[in-house]
Amino acid sequence: MKETSHAADDAGRDRREFLQTSGFVGAGLVAAAAARGADPIPNPLDLTNVGPDKIPLKPFGKTKERVSVIGLGGHTLGLAPTLKEAVAIAHEAIDAGVNFFDNAWEYHDGKSEEWMGEALKGRRDKVFLMTKVCTHGRDKAVAMKQLDESLKRLKTDHLDLWQVHEVVYDNDPDRHFAKGGVIEALDEAKKQGKVRYVGFTGHKHPDIHLKMLAHDYPFDAVQMPLNPFDGTYRSFATHVLPVLNKRGIAGLGMKSLGGNGRPVLKGIVTVEEALRYAMSLPVATTISGIDSLAVLRQNLAIARGFKPMTADEIATLRARCAAAAGDGHLEMYKSTVKYDGDIGREQHGFPKQKEMPV
Repeated sequence: MKETSHAADDAGRDRREFLQTSGFVGAGLVAAAAARGADPIPNPLDLTNVGPDKIPLKPFGKTKERVSVIGLGGHTLGLAPTLKEAVAIAHEAIDAGVNFFDNAWEYHDGKSEEWMGEALKGRRDKVFLMTKVCTHGRDKAVAMKQLDESLKRLKTDHLDLWQVHEVVYDNDPDRHFAKGGVIEALDEAKKQGKVRYVGFTGHKHPDIHLKMLAHDYPFDAVQMPLNPFDGTYRSFATHVLPVLNKRGIAGLGMKSLGGNGRPVLKGIVTVEEALRYAMSLPVATTISGIDSLAVLRQNLAIARGFKPMTADEIATLRARCAAAAGDGHLEMYKSTVKYDGDIGREQHGFPKQKEMPV
């Protein structure tokens, strides 16, 4: 797949997407996308475990697994005030029917995995457990060492899903697929029975995701930011999701509130609108940042009895958010280096966040 120049492409792509949505809603938005050969609002995935008091389940790609429409984010679990509250959050989520648990080797220097491991004592078989390998271009040996550390922290002998974390630099795909790289670790981990499914994550640009997918590796899942602003700005929903759905790869959504909740604080969308939008897309689950029981209960109330938005509702919300989305300030993980992790930055020769000039 030909590598593109993001600097050259973004202005044109973002302007096209803005024009296609800022003045048109509903059928107009769908028609504009169809004209360029991509349907931005594919049919939602089928739901099971439905009912007013239930958390629905969706299919995990082409596998026989089914996961909850909303998942528990590991990074924010590590931000809970205490281990006791983190355990309470995880237990209440499981009891409510949430079975997708997200994490990463590097979150809070391992604390997120350790706390989740404590929470899953006696409950491991009730969840679909995912964590991420954080080599950021380093080799297979580093990846396998991290896997063993993650398993120890999480107090389990296997992961349901192991994903390459934070594929956000243009040369990341080349580094990951290089001889002796992390992709070989994915294969080895599955061979050893330590991992059932594999995937990758990233938040920067859909072209980088597409470059990873161009290798035709049998990924089971791909994680990306999905929210009403993404619908018209460097959109993973319109450029990556259709590819995943065609191949039977499970899409995993994150950053439904823009990563920091600013769109809600600024009054552009409500929590319910943003979460319902993300869960209405053809993804297996929407991973939600939850650092308190109050936030958990708020999100559970939205997920219980969930019914997907219609295509017109999705199009209308995207169009309403298009003007605010256009300059990237509501998705700064795409438009700046603000959300690029320090470990990845170090591997690419960039200073850590705290060392950056003001």
